[in-house]
Amino acid sequence: MRFCLDITKHVLVCPRRHVKRFTDLTAEEVSDLWIAAQKVGSKLECYHKATSLSLTIQDGPEAGQTVPHVHIHVVPRRGGDFENNDEIYEAIDEKEKELKQKLDLDIERKDRSMEEMAEEADSYRVLFA
Repeated sequence: MRFCLDITKHVLVCPRRHVKRFTDLTAEEVSDLWIAAQKVGSKLECYHKATSLSLTIQDGPEAGQTVPHVHIHVVPRRGGDFENNDEIYEAIDEKEKELKQKLDLDIERKDRSMEEMAEEADSYRVLFA
């Protein structure tokens, strides 16, 4: 797979209530989730100078969901970021697996520094102010 998309620049949009499956959300939660994804996507697209967005949900283990809570991946995209456009799903699968490992408390991981987290928060805070 050849891609030049920095998949780390994507954002996960989650509902306030922790639920495992999309079908467990209320109609109001579904609406709020997609409205939030739309707003986040609009800001990310401008911020990362992208030209498009991929918005994806992997709902259930057979769909590739490795983190057991509903979330929408909002991924800024540019022309040519993948040789085959559908390769983005493989890249998201890999990031999901990495995220699951990071959330697994039994696996040793290196935390980001407070400075790194503050820098990221500051850059996004400006976007959503």
